Amino acid sequence: MRFLTRSLAGILLLCLTLGLLALAGNTLYSSMADRGGDERRRGPAQERVFTVNVARITPGTATPRITAFGDVASRRTLDIRAAVSGRIVDIAEAFRDGGRVSQGDVLLRIDPSDARATLDLARAELAEAEASAREAATRATLAREDLAAAEQTERLRQAALARQRDLQDRGAGTGAAVETAEIAVANAAQSVVGRRQALAQAESQRDLAAIAVERRQIAVREAQRALDETVITAPFDGLLTAASAIEGGIVNTNERIGGLIDTSALEVSFRVSNAQYARLLGPGGALRPVPVEATLPLDDFPITVSGTVDRAGAQVGEGQTGRLLYARLDTRTAGALRPGDFLTVVITEPRLENVAIIPSTAANNAGEVLLLGEDDRLEAGQVTILRRQGNDLIVRGLPEGRELVLERAPQIGPGVKVRPIRRGASGETAPLSETSENLALAPDRRARLIAYVEGNARMPADVKQRLLAQLNAEQVPSAVVERLESRMGG
Repeated sequence: MRFLTRSLAGILLLCLTLGLLALAGNTLYSSMADRGGDERRRGPAQERVFTVNVARITPGTATPRITAFGDVASRRTLDIRAAVSGRIVDIAEAFRDGGRVSQGDVLLRIDPSDARATLDLARAELAEAEASAREAATRATLAREDLAAAEQTERLRQAALARQRDLQDRGAGTGAAVETAEIAVANAAQSVVGRRQALAQAESQRDLAAIAVERRQIAVREAQRALDETVITAPFDGLLTAASAIEGGIVNTNERIGGLIDTSALEVSFRVSNAQYARLLGPGGALRPVPVEATLPLDDFPITVSGTVDRAGAQVGEGQTGRLLYARLDTRTAGALRPGDFLTVVITEPRLENVAIIPSTAANNAGEVLLLGEDDRLEAGQVTILRRQGNDLIVRGLPEGRELVLERAPQIGPGVKVRPIRRGASGETAPLSETSENLALAPDRRARLIAYVEGNARMPADVKQRLLAQLNAEQVPSAVVERLESRMGG
């Protein structure tokens, strides 16, 4: 009995297994038949055509520009310091932060009482020294005259001695008379020596008195300078900054009470890369005075100032690269700039000949471009990228007379068939031909395109309105449909 039960169960399981296998085979056969029927209904696959923007760009002359950022500074900035200490008794109305002054304007005055007293004392001492000098000069003159009289006496004594000796030789004179004459000559010579000593002392006193006069004159000049320094004036035209002095305040010697900036000597410093710096060098490695334009981006009123590259920095800072350049700004148009302003600097490079300017989207980093060939199929091209100018590239080697694809995309490449939309030289899209093919869209396809246009926030309002009007029409240009669907990705 147990054997019979087990046999029936095995037969039942075998039947179930065979049934499941038959069902699976039938399902597989039905799916293969449906697929074959779909393929027969669909027919052969059609080649997809993409819409691209193309333009014919003619090589010519281009002027590259280097864009950098820099700070404004003045070549002449002065700290205003008090040369003497004292109380401020007068201050100019313009002596405040941002005040404009001219050369020679009085900025402030320090109490001159002490300086004036010192000057009066120095002048009195100078008068005393001059009187002493005049007395010493008189003594020297008298000593010189006294020496001349002594020398005259000596000559007379010598003449008398000569006569006594002549008389003695002739027997008319005596030896005592000769001896007396010799003593007189000796006394006269001694007197001359004494007068010479007195003259030397008088001349020495005169010289010392003259030195004393010079000292007193120096003291007077110092006192006068100290008195003059109680009045602080502007050494050049400019703007005051960080003015901290007030009337009645006490200032110390060499205390900083403000600053003066010459706004007619402004320059901007900016940093460029080594490659950009090399393009600015002339023969012999000298930096060329190329023109620059510096712009201060004020709201709704940007200020642009012209200038010229003046010099390069003396050294490269630690941890920095490139070169620090300085450009002298035109003072006629730089009146609104202030030191510390952050400017956008555009440097004009020398012109390049036989080059073309293309959008940066038209080439990859290796300089590969796509050209429109026969039967509207794309061909590969190669250019040399010379400069990158914002959203444009300056290239060389672009085939002349060929139409260039302005925007590369991952889905297009060499050999792909495209529908070209030609642009003029100004970059405006050329209007579609009136003979363009029109389509009658299915409701779901029309709704999908309208939703895409309405949800595109980057599309200008006028373009969006024009596209919506075309999509709501009964017949829609096929070029418009293909362009929108290529951007939608389907």
